Amino acid sequence: MTLQKRTVLERWDISPEELTEVIEEKPSLRGILLGYVAEVKLRGLFMSKNEITRITKHDDHDRRKKGDLIVTYKGHDFVIECKSLQTNSISKEGDRYWGKAQCDASDRRTIPLPDGSTVSTTNLLAGEFDVLAVNLFAFEEKWRFVFAKNGDLPRSRFRSYTPDQRQYLLATLVNVCWPPEPPFWANPFSLLDEMIQERIE
Repeated sequence: MTLQKRTVLERWDISPEELTEVIEEKPSLRGILLGYVAEVKLRGLFMSKNEITRITKHDDHDRRKKGDLIVTYKGHDFVIECKSLQTNSISKEGDRYWGKAQCDASDRRTIPLPDGSTVSTTNLLAGEFDVLAVNLFAFEEKWRFVFAKNGDLPRSRFRSYTPDQRQYLLATLVNVCWPPEPPFWANPFSLLDEMIQERIE
């Protein structure tokens, strides 16, 4: 007989109300938990598609490899980077929500660029992953995502980088809205289909 695994609430001997109080009082903890829950929700979204045959992820401690999920779709692997909205950036105009997603690495690293230079940066690189997924839970407390191809994301405008360097570094803040506007889309699979077509042409 298999024993049912106890929940965190049972193991820590706390109530849902107590856990809620802890999370609400610690914004940084709330952000961390939402980020990891978003990965679970994103995984569920991809698993609902029959053409997805495999979902894996890099070790969180391997700073050399970016991407929160690696999905195999129609025989092609895609690296998905999952990011969240900055809560203090959110606004609403009529039926449309606006916000900014923080699109950077959690650590500063020294990386060589194709132009031959080296930078110490938290910026993510153009081409470092395939698709950016932004969870929009902070808009209406609903688990929705929007998706953009890496190649369509804005580049850094930070003046400390040269113009040549900026073309390889993604902007650390990206404007996002719901309903989505390009370069973001609600359906990730149409983007993956486009990318498959680009790969085989």
